[in-house]
Amino acid sequence: MKTNYYLNYIAAVIFATCIISCSDSKSSTSEPASHPRKTTIDDNGADISLNKEQAENLAKLPIKCIQNPLPYKAGLVIAKKEDLAMPQEHHPAFYGCFDWHSSVHGHWSLVYLLKSFPDIRDADKIRKMLNENLSAENIQEELKYFSLNKYTASFERTYGWAWLLKLSEELYTWDDPDARKWHKNLNPLTQYISEQYQVYLPKLVYPIRVGEHSNTAFGMGFAYDYALTEKDKALEEMIENRARDFYQTDSDCPLSWEPSGYDFLSPCLEEINIMRRVLSPTEFPMWLKQFLGKNYSNMNISPGKIKDRTDGKLVHLDGLNFSRAWCLYPIANFDPSFRRIADKHLAFSIPNIVDGDYSGEHWLASFALYALKTKKEYTE
Repeated sequence: MKTNYYLNYIAAVIFATCIISCSDSKSSTSEPASHPRKTTIDDNGADISLNKEQAENLAKLPIKCIQNPLPYKAGLVIAKKEDLAMPQEHHPAFYGCFDWHSSVHGHWSLVYLLKSFPDIRDADKIRKMLNENLSAENIQEELKYFSLNKYTASFERTYGWAWLLKLSEELYTWDDPDARKWHKNLNPLTQYISEQYQVYLPKLVYPIRVGEHSNTAFGMGFAYDYALTEKDKALEEMIENRARDFYQTDSDCPLSWEPSGYDFLSPCLEEINIMRRVLSPTEFPMWLKQFLGKNYSNMNISPGKIKDRTDGKLVHLDGLNFSRAWCLYPIANFDPSFRRIADKHLAFSIPNIVDGDYSGEHWLASFALYALKTKKEYTE
């Protein structure tokens, strides 16, 4: 009963004006030629975009979790008895939202929402929480954790690293006094992560092609965005070189093998997403055809289905639907069907962001928001 209530709530309140019920098996993917800019989900042509009311509702999820210390999945390897402590002691900034990386992108969500809608209903509350968490003292404690023992140096490599750099980038591009302060406070940890990328990537002989946290292409994609925006030339060049080393000769990616049961990232599509960033405008189209092979003109992928959203691993597939969307929108100019597939994935999981269970609620808003942000940047 609780799940049904929240599903109805999200459909009726958060996205009431945007989502018309869609079927993943019967919906049409045709788009009228006379409306090239229209985002079609099904025969009704439902459109999904972010407005203030939706933003206020989505903000409730990270507000609910970024200062909620328990439950928490710690990534600590204990080398000595003194290493053992409650997560909030090791991570006074990013102790909420079940785990470190989810806390980081929960903070990104609030920054993005506040930046996009300065007069959002809970603006004062959000600023207060960000001020408390992103203090200079807290970030110094976060930085100390990476040298706690020899095992913590690779903590959150590279998924949490990537989101930390994305948070820094979002703050850097926001002309706001608080944002400048938070960015400055975050900078020591940001610089450490950049340096760690540059130590790690030359030692990685083979890319990690999985649908979860350690996916190499995803981590490099967010890091590259940061490097370009904040003019980190050394990191930019490192990623460009390693992406070419890892992926330049790849072909015929087996999309039919996806998704695996716990995926929240697409190995094939995340690879496309990094290569569109690093290849030149003349190189990328040729590489894309080579990489997708038969899928280039016939990408037949459907949204990932979830039978139990209270299972923290199975609910990953809602995240996959959002991340597939954010990979497909930037390449929609090569084939209109890419945008229709992205829209369908986005619409499939949007109603399930608030489902009454913390397994999905502590992180899915961030994935939905990043998909919506990418949609806005590349289709509007």
